[in-house]
Amino acid sequence: MILRIDDTDKHRSSPEFLNSIITSLKWLGLDWDEGPEMGGKYGPYLQSERLDIYRNEAQNLVNEGKAYYCFCTAEELLAEKEKKRLQGQPPRYSGKCRYLSFEEKEEKKANHSFVIRLLVPEEGETVVEDLIRGSVVFENKIFDDFIIMKSDGLPTYNFASVIDDFKMEITHVIRAEEHLSNTPRQQIIARQLGYKIPLYAHVPMILAPDHSKLSKRHGATSVQEYREMGILPEALINYLALLGWSPGEDREIMSINEIIDSFSLEKVSKNPAIYDLKKLIWLNGHYLRTMELKIIVQRALPFFKDNDKLSKIIDSYKEDYLNKIMEKVVDLVRDRVKTLHEVVEASNYFFQDDFTYDEKGVEKHFRKKNAGDILNEIAKTLEIVEPFQASQIKEELEKLSERLNVPLAQINPPTRLAVTGRTMGPELFDIISVLGREKVLERFKRAKELFELA
Repeated sequence: MILRIDDTDKHRSSPEFLNSIITSLKWLGLDWDEGPEMGGKYGPYLQSERLDIYRNEAQNLVNEGKAYYCFCTAEELLAEKEKKRLQGQPPRYSGKCRYLSFEEKEEKKANHSFVIRLLVPEEGETVVEDLIRGSVVFENKIFDDFIIMKSDGLPTYNFASVIDDFKMEITHVIRAEEHLSNTPRQQIIARQLGYKIPLYAHVPMILAPDHSKLSKRHGATSVQEYREMGILPEALINYLALLGWSPGEDREIMSINEIIDSFSLEKVSKNPAIYDLKKLIWLNGHYLRTMELKIIVQRALPFFKDNDKLSKIIDSYKEDYLNKIMEKVVDLVRDRVKTLHEVVEASNYFFQDDFTYDEKGVEKHFRKKNAGDILNEIAKTLEIVEPFQASQIKEELEKLSERLNVPLAQINPPTRLAVTGRTMGPELFDIISVLGREKVLERFKRAKELFELA
């Protein structure tokens, strides 16, 4: 895998963009064999550092009569296209600068800005042998003499890409279907340069669920946004691989190595893939449940530290204790969540004592007659439970239920509400065990005082 940075478009290139690309690829676990930070014998790998190569090749084409200087202004080109449109002709450039004499060219070069255009054959056709779509035929007459070097001395995308593909010995160019219209131009450039043409494969576009063009309103559109959503890189790689490709046998959960082993262009669909954020989040939930706990804890920790209410609490813990408590907490909640953000939301009461209480739960469990008496009895039981472990806590609360002749439905829910502020969550007895006796009894006291439960 070669990472090459196409950064000759000044308006769309910046050090920040480059850093984002490299950071995102590293986070995804997509390691390149050659490119920035890695080096390689075909470098440099930033196009902005290869400008002399493009300029030399362009000049060679001019010298060989396969390209020429064009001095037409933007206004002249616009007027020419409008005239052709009114005549019912394709709005192609006429190629009039082809026919300038040597003296005219030299005079204009001294006094005018110019671009370099490729001399494109007017007859015949260019056939793209696409590995996914088969033979795609383009009539050469649809192309004008297109620009290969701009007036600022920078190459066009098509020209630079062809040169880099050849000089870096690229064998396969796999890219989006929207680039298919670029490929005949690139093949024409390659032939004029005398280059061997690589193999091309144009993979299907990704559309929104309503089959419209994918946009930001359909969900995150950058790797960084998915990262901030709490999506795991393993899940994102898995999901992206399945867009427009299938390994067969209804396989969906695959590691990157399994994807590499199974991938073939023959199994890539010609039809557009449909982006489904729900499917991605479902996949993410699977990885949260099944990946090694220590890895999930490591991935979740930054989300806890980014939480305004939890960051100071988390930072106050010693590292050993933090790792220990985090493993217990994440293990309890990860079966019930689908993103790392949800891990925090589902477990903040383990760290935060001043949580709010579910209003419906308060009405149902704390406003009942004798609710205070029952909480008092539960607290007394929890004061003496030994050992303070989930199984023993469960056993003692069941005994309390029998002794008071009160169903567990009047013991467990108010207990959960008192210690978590919620009516739902992981196994109650595990929560109590992880919180510890002292914190649980403090929370019983707080609940009774807040809701004046005698």
